[in-house]
Amino acid sequence: MIIAEVCVNVTANRVQQNFTYLVPERLKFLTAGWRVIVPFGARTYDGFVMNVQEVDDATEFEFVLKAIEDVIDDEPWFTPEMMSAARWLAEFYLCPLSITMGLFMPGRRGKKISVLFERVLKLVKTFDEKNFKKNSAQLRVLKLLAERGELCLSGQKISSQTVKALVEAGYVAEERRRITRDSYAKIKSVSKTFELTAEQIAAIEAVEKFLTARRFQGFLLHGVTGSGKTQVYIELTKIARQVGRRVIILVPEIALTGQIVMNFKAHFEDVAVIHSRLSIEERSDAFHRIRNGEVGIVIGARSALFTPIENVGLIVVDEEQDSSYKQDKNPPHYHARVVAEEFAKFYGAAIIFGSATPSVENFYRAQCGELILLKMPRRVLNNPLPQVECVDMRGELRAGNKSVLSRALLELLKKTLAANQQAIILLNRRGWSTVVMCRSCGEVAKCPDCGLPMTYHADGKLRCHRCEVEAEPPTICPACGSRHIKFLGTGTEKLEAALKLSLPNAKILRMDRDSTREKFGHKKILDAFAAHEADILFGTQMVAKGHDISGVTAVGVLNADATLSFSNFRVAENCFALITQAAGRAGRADLPGKVIVQAYNVDAAAIRCGCAQDYEKFFANELPQRREVFFPPFCRLVKLIFMHKDETKAKDFAKKIRAEFRTAVAKNSSVRQEIFGPIPAAVANFCGVYRFVLLIKSEDLSSVRNFLRANNLHKRDDVYIDIDPLTTD
Repeated sequence: MIIAEVCVNVTANRVQQNFTYLVPERLKFLTAGWRVIVPFGARTYDGFVMNVQEVDDATEFEFVLKAIEDVIDDEPWFTPEMMSAARWLAEFYLCPLSITMGLFMPGRRGKKISVLFERVLKLVKTFDEKNFKKNSAQLRVLKLLAERGELCLSGQKISSQTVKALVEAGYVAEERRRITRDSYAKIKSVSKTFELTAEQIAAIEAVEKFLTARRFQGFLLHGVTGSGKTQVYIELTKIARQVGRRVIILVPEIALTGQIVMNFKAHFEDVAVIHSRLSIEERSDAFHRIRNGEVGIVIGARSALFTPIENVGLIVVDEEQDSSYKQDKNPPHYHARVVAEEFAKFYGAAIIFGSATPSVENFYRAQCGELILLKMPRRVLNNPLPQVECVDMRGELRAGNKSVLSRALLELLKKTLAANQQAIILLNRRGWSTVVMCRSCGEVAKCPDCGLPMTYHADGKLRCHRCEVEAEPPTICPACGSRHIKFLGTGTEKLEAALKLSLPNAKILRMDRDSTREKFGHKKILDAFAAHEADILFGTQMVAKGHDISGVTAVGVLNADATLSFSNFRVAENCFALITQAAGRAGRADLPGKVIVQAYNVDAAAIRCGCAQDYEKFFANELPQRREVFFPPFCRLVKLIFMHKDETKAKDFAKKIRAEFRTAVAKNSSVRQEIFGPIPAAVANFCGVYRFVLLIKSEDLSSVRNFLRANNLHKRDDVYIDIDPLTTD
């Protein structure tokens, strides 16, 4: 008999093994990679066939196997490469294989994804018009076929009887052809001729040696904003395609996808786009094109890593420092930067981490020789970096200016509009007011689920930006009964009102999560701004990165130091990157750029270095601080969150694991490892479940994973394991 090893799609952590099923005679075509329906307990689930073999049913098994009930798709979904990658992800991130296999699915699990077909006619036999005088409908179809060679029936108003008669008479053949849905199919761009700079040429030549030799190597492309990093990616993609290898281009924000797709489509036809805003059917069709070899270049957000692409020669992680590459909501809590590098090793590919503001970890690796550092310190055409002025908002308050816009920024905006130029303003807070607080007792309106402060929006609703919970704003304080409710802080909606008040004739566009909820919301806003249908584009961090709009000469960065008070060792790095990236949007063409950075803590190193656009000075200041407190790049982090409805039980279990870890560390003194906590998590109580954090710092990540595995923490549903977390609480 034939049996199959099936990974049942049960996401509970305690189920971390495959199960054996009988393959019925009608499904004997099954091989590894098929999705199937199987009985499991009292229910049926979908599952993934990991292996198929023929065995002697009389001797191999002493029990009756359950049989696979059905298949889901019309072909195997997973390639051997996808399955190997899923196994590595499950091992590295300590989560069930069923969850990592799910990463390679375009949408809902267990569902057959609809496939569209069109009916096409082809002429297969010559015809004589005298024979069809009495049947003009048939003659019309034959003439169209003689003219075009083939005919798609959709929208042609041709009756089924006419088609049937011509097929039966042998004049035409009918076939079904798969329709691939692609929202980016109509995007076209004209290729421009660029004279590459010496730095671009040097970068291309350095990578080309490894690309053509099919050898893995990591590179850090450190180029200032406007230095032409995208053109380097394009030239290297040309080389990869010429030697028959395929390419993955990752971008952190969906907002950046449209622009880079336009740049690549100016040079290549075989491009597929993958990100979460596409429909399940569109992603499925893209997978089909990739699997069939119709696509040589995959562009998208972090999920673009998990397509059925083979023979990859080049992977690009653009804006590699960006936190969006980390999956921190649902398991596995992978970092696309880590996964992409592992995949590049698997393929024997070159991987490029590109950024004007590299992560401290990767710049340190480049200093140590783990990555080859490629520098592009000048903008193309030697255009200067923008002039940056830092405004102390404490002085603005003392001068009586209570507006969110400093006098210097408002004056810059007026001059920019008078010159018929454009401006971008960054304010990394959505909504109208960021905090709603009782002035009498200090009570803050918080989310009932996660306990984080809720944001007031212009539509009169309070919203939690973590849980998307909505509520009515209080008129009476629930804690003390006071009516002195104050709306504090400024979000993008309040900024919009301030801009309209101060610049009533300006055409403005807001780009944040609220204004881009529809499918191509980002692209519509950016296209309108690029066409100069608006004077000012403002919004959250999605306006700050990657956009190359020639009319922009002015940039404003509001509340630049807002994140520096957060209890996270990466706050300075994030602050510096946001200022530098936002400033880089100005003056990218012939006209010089001017940037106003507004802050209260203007003496902070991140603010000073950001305004100077001096990464190496920032790095030199930041690295000793990281070394002193033993944080990355000098260690790897693992965050454990212990959860229980009983606060004491959650905390006591965390203490028990802390003690056992310290005992294990004492036996291996050659490796520096530390553990801290338990402390309440940032979301200390979520829907009635208490949460406590242990933070592990280690020079040897594999030893930590071995400890967690030995204590079966990866099999518990009450412990959340996060390797390389973005935050420590």
